This record gives sequence, structure tokens and C-alpha cells, in this order.
Amino acid sequence: KEFSSFPTLEQLPLWGFDGSSTQQAEGHSSDCVLKPVAVFPDGARTNGVLVMCEVMMPDGKTPHPSNKRATILDDAGAWFGFEQEYFFYKDGRPLGFPEYGYPAPQGPYYTGVGYKFVGDVARKIVEEHLDLCLAAGINHEGINAEVAKGQWEFQIFGKGPKKAADEMWMARYLMLRLTEKYGIDIEFHCKPLGDTDWN
Repeated sequence: KEFSSFPTLEQLPLWGFDGSSTQQAEGHSSDCVLKPVAVFPDGARTNGVLVMCEVMMPDGKTPHPSNKRATILDDAGAWFGFEQEYFFYKDGRPLGFPEYGYPAPQGPYYTGVGYKFVGDVARKIVEEHLDLCLAAGINHEGINAEVAKGQWEFQIFGKGPKKAADEMWMARYLMLRLTEKYGIDIEFHCKPLGDTDWN
């Protein structure tokens, strides 16, 4: 849909979709509805917007059982800080890990700089993600390389539980969408390496 200016939530329509395609409904009764709850500028597209939605039942008013956002009590005065750790993955292993085994032990990677410690693409992605978040109005507070090679984190600080959570979800979405063009996957589990010597 096109608007002559940045849309308000009230201007954004409900949107029906087939819940069986997203494992949120059975095929014989698959109608679900997306209800816009937050809107962000999309810095990757001219005049684009990103719309955060809740999943509703077909009546458009009853939250779908998978809709956990609808259960959050909102307190507009409460502040929330989130730290999102993640790994860049390439070819099924953390970015910078050798095909077999592990890189040098942890120590030089945390807040690391230089090709030897962060490689040639990670910081480019991290900085581009930061710019996309800021363009979207997300209260992005910081970035740093983490203890394992290929591991990074960003911080989000938001006012109000729903607004803060929406900003975190949108920041994750922007990261996943961004890394598609680099052929890199994201693992949001902070300890995906199992029982190994990586914090």
C-alpha cells in the first residue's frame, strides 16, 4: 500500500493470511489475521516502512494462542535493556572457525579489532546493522565483538515493555535480512558450541 507520508498505525490495515503455512493453524481452518502494532522507517528502502504485527484469530480482536506479545502488561514508564549475543555462521560453522577444530582460544576476540580477530566481513555487517537500526528509530545502544571468534552482540534500551521488545524483534529481523546478501546465517543462541571452552 502507498501513503503520501509516513503512515500511522491507524492507517495500516489488518491483513489475513493462511496460518497453516506458518504452522499456526490446521489446513481445514487456517485463517489468521495480522494486526499492526508498531511501524518503523526502513532505511534499506526509499520511503519504505517495516510493520510489526501481532497474530490474531479470524475476528481480528482475539489474540492467537501463539501471540505472546498480547499477554505483556504495558508500563510506558518502565525501561528495559537487552543484550543480544549472536554468532555469524558460514558453511555450517561460526565465521572464522577452521573447517575442522577450533580457532585459537578465547581472549583476543572480545572487543577485538583487526582482520586476525574479526575477519573481513563481520564488522562491515555489524556497522551496517547499526545504521539500519538507527534509521528505523530503534534505540540501539552499542555493539562489540564477543569472546568467541564470529560472535558479536548489540544492545537495545527501550521505554515500555512492548516498545522495547518490538525494537529487539525488529533489530533481529534487520540483522537476518541484512546477512542474506552476504551469504551468512545468524545463530541467536549465545552458546551454540556445546560443552567447549567458550564463555
